[in-house]
Amino acid sequence: YIHITMTRILKSKYKVDRRLRCNLWGRPKSPFNRRDYPPGLNGQNKRKKPSDYGTQLMAKQKLKCHYGYITEKQFRNLFQKASNIRGNTSENLIELLERRLDAAVYRMKFVTTIFAARQFVSHGHIRVNGKKVTIPSFNLQDGDIIEVKEKSRDMPIVLEATSSTERDTPEYLSVDYDKMKGTFVKGPKPDEVPYPVVMEPNLVIEYYSR
Repeated sequence: YIHITMTRILKSKYKVDRRLRCNLWGRPKSPFNRRDYPPGLNGQNKRKKPSDYGTQLMAKQKLKCHYGYITEKQFRNLFQKASNIRGNTSENLIELLERRLDAAVYRMKFVTTIFAARQFVSHGHIRVNGKKVTIPSFNLQDGDIIEVKEKSRDMPIVLEATSSTERDTPEYLSVDYDKMKGTFVKGPKPDEVPYPVVMEPNLVIEYYSR
């Protein structure tokens, strides 16, 4: 079941790469590495300069899609939450996105993709501070311990991810791969997050503040 879903996810994921004209997750297999124009018959002709609104929309889609299947409603709610916290709204928004449990599971390299991380969490393979959590959007606090359930540690998807050298674990997380557990050390600043493409959270804020 996971395999069929994963194949479907991969196909739709690659479409996203082409539509947003970037290798959104930095994967070597991204079709954007070969065809850097949007999908569809007229993809190669869609090179007009986008309007301000178009630029903001693209920035919003890029950031939202990088975190997998976040709905528009969830993303807008995160923006509202980020606006209500003291400080810089765009920095707050990035921090809230990185505090999602599925994002941390992906960044800790327990699975290969953000989509797999969402499934992995919802299928009950992850514990936070010793308790099973099945909500991908679960909001992590500084010092929270995230671990892969013992029975799930030998799953092919986990073994593939932990042995991959494709990504590094960022500084705001610490991971012990022998014990398959890690700590959410602190909320990151935008420049600490290992985005493979340039994100423009300030344009996302402009988009929602229209």
